[in-house]
Amino acid sequence: MVRGGWEGHRPVEATELFIPFLERSGYAVRVEGSTEIYADAAELADTDLIVQCMTMSQITAEQVAGLAAAVVAGTGLTGWHGGIADSFRASSDYLHLVGGQFATHPGIQPCDRVGGEADNFLPHSIAITDLGREHPITAGIEDFDLVTEQYWVLHDDLIDVLATTTHPTREWHPWHRPVTSPAIWARHWGAGRIVVTTPGHSLDVLEHPSVRTVIERGMVWATRTASAS
Repeated sequence: MVRGGWEGHRPVEATELFIPFLERSGYAVRVEGSTEIYADAAELADTDLIVQCMTMSQITAEQVAGLAAAVVAGTGLTGWHGGIADSFRASSDYLHLVGGQFATHPGIQPCDRVGGEADNFLPHSIAITDLGREHPITAGIEDFDLVTEQYWVLHDDLIDVLATTTHPTREWHPWHRPVTSPAIWARHWGAGRIVVTTPGHSLDVLEHPSVRTVIERGMVWATRTASAS
């Protein structure tokens, strides 16, 4: 687990939620508080899965190159919310690796805002796609509703979109038609697998049964295996 960055996403508490699951599943968990480990090629070669929770922050060219090389060689990469979709904004190579980038989270009506994080909490749905209904990460999960940050994501078309969320038009927003963003996606990169789950702003969202199931299944699916392709 690689955690740190912006404290608002509670990187320590958030990652601690999933350590018991990993240990019960037979993983030996190592926790790193920075991205320096990404430059250690030998260590990553022995790592089957990286769970990253590193919102914003910075990464060196050597570190992102090491991360990308490890994924190409078969190391899995997964994470949630800003810990993977809003990491290292200045690194185009990192964005190329994960396939999607946080752009914004629309807010409530301006006259109702009080200056706290709840100004960006909107009721919205996570809709499982046809592909998602068949994929091992999301199979059997029904569409579900959340009241939290709704990520607007810029992305490429090399991702396998397992769930989406749609931003409606509202009179205080400048867009003129609904915009659908990927909410959960999987990605093959070389011999490696990547999973991004955009819900997860706070601990209560991570503990939502559907969100938690997706994240845990994503960890297992992304993990290097002899049959991964």
